[in-house]
Amino acid sequence: MSTREIHTTINGKEYTHEVEPRLLLVYYIRDVVSLTGTHIGCETSLCGACTAIVDGQAVKTCTMLAVQADGAEIMTIEGLAQNGDLHPIQEGFWECHGLQCGFCTPGMIMAAHELLQQNPNPTEAEIRHGLEGNLCRCTGYHHIVDAVKYAAEKMQG
Repeated sequence: MSTREIHTTINGKEYTHEVEPRLLLVYYIRDVVSLTGTHIGCETSLCGACTAIVDGQAVKTCTMLAVQADGAEIMTIEGLAQNGDLHPIQEGFWECHGLQCGFCTPGMIMAAHELLQQNPNPTEAEIRHGLEGNLCRCTGYHHIVDAVKYAAEKMQG
């Protein structure tokens, strides 16, 4: 099978790779770039575990080909923490017990990141709506919503 060269910037670092045209972005991130925080869940875009930020928008990376990300700026869960300090959303999940098994957590955090970029002071209903494309099998979502509220407050200073 033929390959295609793609150029991406992931978490501020530039990458160039030859990839097969059918390679999903989630597998590019995990297997080629070796950033395993982006999880593979359902592979049908239903669960959101694979959510990353692509050119400023939350994207379920199991629904996008790596070649479609050519030239894109991508942020994964590994790109949120800076200089060893958790991002306020990550801190919120820690402080408010927004996770149990942790499998959905990277996708939830990345979806919350986009939500808070668009709406820095969301209501509980807006948070629930912003996260509705991401599934958690362990929690009742209450602590996840609390974690996003925590992060919104902290990010506003």
